[in-house]
Amino acid sequence: MKATIFVLVTLALCHTAFGDIKTETVSVPMRDGIKLATDVYRDENVKQAPVILMRTPYDRTKQKGLGERWVKAGYIFVAQDCRGTRESEGVIAPYNNEGQDGFDTIEWITRQSWCSGRVGMTGGSYVGAVQWQAAVEHPPGLVAIAPQATWSSFYRNLYLGGAVRLSLISGWLAGNTPKPEGAKPADMNEALLRLPLSDVDEAIGWSMPWLDAYLTHPEPNGFWTRLDLTDELPSLKMPALHVVGYYDYFSRESVGNFMIMQKQAHDPKTRGHQRLILGPWDHGTVGKSTVGEVDFGPEAIVDTYAIQLDWFDRHLKQDPAAIAKPIPPVRYFSMGDNVWHDAQTWPPEGFVATSFYLRSDKKANTRNGSGKLNRQSPTGEEPVDTFLADPAKPVPACPVTETRPVKAAVWGPVDQSALEDRDDVLVYTSDVLTEPLSFAGNVEAKLFVSADTPDADWAVKLVDVRPDGYAQNIATGILRGRYRDSLLQPSPLELGKIYEITVDLGPCAATIAKGHRLRVDICGSLFPLYDRNSNTAKGPFDASTLISTESVYHSSFKASRIVLPIEQ
Repeated sequence: MKATIFVLVTLALCHTAFGDIKTETVSVPMRDGIKLATDVYRDENVKQAPVILMRTPYDRTKQKGLGERWVKAGYIFVAQDCRGTRESEGVIAPYNNEGQDGFDTIEWITRQSWCSGRVGMTGGSYVGAVQWQAAVEHPPGLVAIAPQATWSSFYRNLYLGGAVRLSLISGWLAGNTPKPEGAKPADMNEALLRLPLSDVDEAIGWSMPWLDAYLTHPEPNGFWTRLDLTDELPSLKMPALHVVGYYDYFSRESVGNFMIMQKQAHDPKTRGHQRLILGPWDHGTVGKSTVGEVDFGPEAIVDTYAIQLDWFDRHLKQDPAAIAKPIPPVRYFSMGDNVWHDAQTWPPEGFVATSFYLRSDKKANTRNGSGKLNRQSPTGEEPVDTFLADPAKPVPACPVTETRPVKAAVWGPVDQSALEDRDDVLVYTSDVLTEPLSFAGNVEAKLFVSADTPDADWAVKLVDVRPDGYAQNIATGILRGRYRDSLLQPSPLELGKIYEITVDLGPCAATIAKGHRLRVDICGSLFPLYDRNSNTAKGPFDASTLISTESVYHSSFKASRIVLPIEQ
């Protein structure tokens, strides 16, 4: 059946030559007859070569410069508009067709006379996810991939600790969903505050069924099954280059994908052919030095194309010179001292989980309070710290300024001082460090907490405080109380009952310099990067809210702490 489908490929009328490089636009039909606009870049003098494929919803024609670079490096480059985007036929249903469409496209490529039979895929974010989706379909000819900053579970792409990345998915779908003629988005500052969550699309200005669906399925149940590939990764026999930054909302997913492939892949050769590049970037600054308000120096600048070229020369072209060069499985950047390190795995060896305890005399509110952070565990009872979490007055994810309204909250590092002056933020600060403190691995906060409402969020930030007072966030996490034990089976909080919870702050490597201080901030929201908790536990179809009094305990038997993998 498929053999007859692929003879339907049609050539565009306009072929454009750039020296020895020719571009050819074709319409590649999928198994259901939908045709996808596809550009092929190749050197007319090269009869056959391995192929680099990029499938994108963001306009394939913008890849002209990249395509020419790949051709000059000895490859054929293929760029394709995903289904329902730009010049491709069909209707976009985010991610739902990408596995099959990827398979069909790769099968078409390998049938072309100019293809050597070996295909690699490249790209990040959505363009990275389609690589995993194609890979788990096991298309003949797909040899290696380079997924940058992306997921293998779409649920984990959108949710962390039960809280949804509200501004991320709302903004993306508002820009990628067909809207009625003349419709203009409402003020996103107001739209993102709409409750219930099921009405956020209408608050933006028009119906967005996919947004409504994503916001109203907060548990990783069957709704998400088709877009959960994680259990299928170990069956892959495929080298993969994983690139991501600590401040990227995909950091946990990308690092997790590497760990699965390196440690759980059924094929021993595949386990040895994984590489992780972990830098100080957010989603839009991969390979750059300036992220948020912080310049990490020239060492943070990375040529991702050069890294990919080496990867595909090694695994796709099978170039002896590339194969002969030793490369470490992990290369990670330490923030603060701004130095790259090599390691055999993640978390890197040589680091030991070390607790830094939260201490106070009941007055940890604001950075001017009595909250302390040190390695000495409490030996008796200490007063409890409390703060109010009011859904009508959420703590912003980052300080609001004239040029950065609430809706423009960023994931990268910015000065947290203004937020630390709020009474609804608990702040615990170490003494001035007398020697540098280095750590690398996955950071956690283990807290003893209670609330007087059926639900509540605990948002935690790890902060590097400079001598001038600048407070740089270096790791962040959030946990919704009703999901403390299970994401699949939420249970309300009992009034006043004390729970031990673990908040995942993600992968991080940093050196806190001598003269700096280490700090932990705790509050009830990171809005609008994550949705506010209504504190009612009534779910996404209910608009009611409660103000929650949240408590954090620190005593000999309830020792709240941050756990850092410290260098030994």
